[in-house]
Formats: sequence, C-alpha cells, structure tokens
Amino acid sequence: MSESRHVLVTGANRGIGLEFTRQLLARGDRVVAACRQPGKATDLNHLAGEHPGRLHVLPLDATAPKTHAELARELPLVLGEDGRLDLLINNAGVLHSGEAFGRVDAANLDHSFRTNAAGPFLLTQTLAPLLADGARVMNLSSRLGSIALTTRFGTPTYAISKAALNMATVLLAQALADRGIVVIAVSPGWVRTEMGGEGAEVAPGDAAAGLLRQIDSVSSEDSGRFIDWQGEAVDW
Repeated sequence: MSESRHVLVTGANRGIGLEFTRQLLARGDRVVAACRQPGKATDLNHLAGEHPGRLHVLPLDATAPKTHAELARELPLVLGEDGRLDLLINNAGVLHSGEAFGRVDAANLDHSFRTNAAGPFLLTQTLAPLLADGARVMNLSSRLGSIALTTRFGTPTYAISKAALNMATVLLAQALADRGIVVIAVSPGWVRTEMGGEGAEVAPGDAAAGLLRQIDSVSSEDSGRFIDWQGEAVDW
C-alpha cells in the first residue's frame, strides 16, 4: 500500500480506535475519524487541531444505516472528488458486561448484533463504491467470537455478534475480491481499554501498532482470514 493513505476509523473517540487514529496520523496518513458524538470527542478534536486538514471528525452510529449513508455523502467532500478510501477500519463495538445464562437480555443481544456485526457489514457495503481498488478492510473481531476456542459460557451477546462478524468478513471478502479489496477479521487481544479493563494484557498502543503491521502485510491470498495482532491465525 502507498505510504500516505486515506483511512476511515470507526469508534475512533476512545480505546484502540483513538490509538489507531494517533498512529495513522503519525505515519502521515489522512484520517476520517468517525464516532457517535463528535462534539464530545475531546481527544479527537484536540488531534484535529494538531493535524489541520489531515484529520476530519465525522458522526457515525454503527447501528443506524441512515448515518452510514450520510457519511458516504460527506466523504467525497473530505477526500476530494477523486479521493478513495485505502483502508477502512471497522472498530466500533460494544460489550454488555454482567451477563449470565437465564438472564441474557434480548435487547442486549439485538444491540450487540447491530453494533458488532450488522454495523460493519452494512457500512462496508455502503462505502464499497468509495473504496479504492486494492483497498483493505479490517474488522475488529475477538477470540471470544471463535466457536472452536469457546470453553465456557461468557459474554454471550458479544461472542455471538463477533462470530457473526467473522462470517460477514468472509462474505465481504468474496463480494469484493474482483476489485482486489482484502477483507480480514482481526483479534486485538485482551486490551487495556474501557471495554477490556485495567487488568488486560495488551496496551492499546501495542495492539494498534501490531494490527497496522498486519494490514500492511496482507495480500489478496489473505482475504477472508481471521488473525491476531501478531499475525497468527485464529481458529474459527
């Protein structure tokens, strides 16, 4: 991929999404950082002030296809008429904590699915005309979405939705293959973010840097794969 890219990061206001944004800007990329409430994204807006013209903060609700369409209309104004996205990072996600068998809430399951699986799938579909041929799409999945690695009952709505995201990744890889667009699912590991908690194993900076290294190195043969932040294959 070229040294300077047009990149869209969803869920960019905190955690790994914010770290992706910082590191991409440091590399010289032009970044569109999307989140639900840009006016409250203090860190993002501070970065935008430090990188005028290279960071644009735009609204997006992963669960609301209407906002996907609005973002698609806004992007050409930001990227320029000839601009195309070289990298789409579907990072926005949600984890409902404290779930136990017998008390799993239907609303939580619906919200998790719409945010973690339907959101990335529908957004990628909407933005497909704006993706450059040969672009990359990285879907932030999780080892908790691996059916083969499941050994206990835990985080059910998150796990179910991430397993669905893995299937969405494979389907998108097939749909976009004729344009040379590579779509992969990645596991960032257990990361010290608001979602992962203070006891998590991986620093956000390390996870983001590792995942960016992986997306830089993938080829068309890798499309549809599920890998971790260090490049190791994750069982489905």
